[in-house]
Amino acid sequence: MVLGFNHNIMYNGEIFHIQTEDSGIATPHIITLLYRGGTIISSKKTSYADIIKVDDIEKVVEELMKDQHKEMLRRLKSGEFDERAFGPAPAGTDKTAEENKTAPDPPQELAAPLQSATNDTPKHQLSLDEIILDYLVAGDE
Repeated sequence: MVLGFNHNIMYNGEIFHIQTEDSGIATPHIITLLYRGGTIISSKKTSYADIIKVDDIEKVVEELMKDQHKEMLRRLKSGEFDERAFGPAPAGTDKTAEENKTAPDPPQELAAPLQSATNDTPKHQLSLDEIILDYLVAGDE
């Protein structure tokens, strides 16, 4: 039985921690927490009491945990928690300070093949965490 998943993700220059746990059959719920610097930014709790008697409950719960964990990753990457994590954007802009930074354009011959399917940033400018996150998010689309 899988007890949980933990991932540290670099997003907008900051490290976020996502943790998903199963409380077990006695208290059948899955909890996912999103942290930034030890502070909980978001949480999601899902009960599975209604399916406790299904065959192969351990595999079913593991899939539910994976789905909920990936959902929190997608929500983070979509920018849903930006204001909570970084504060309101400066007046006159909808971008975070990290997004306002400009990077040099890659050589034209590299730009097309290295573009992310879920992000306009060239792959060679993404951190390993961002590449993994893109892969996880794209796997469910």
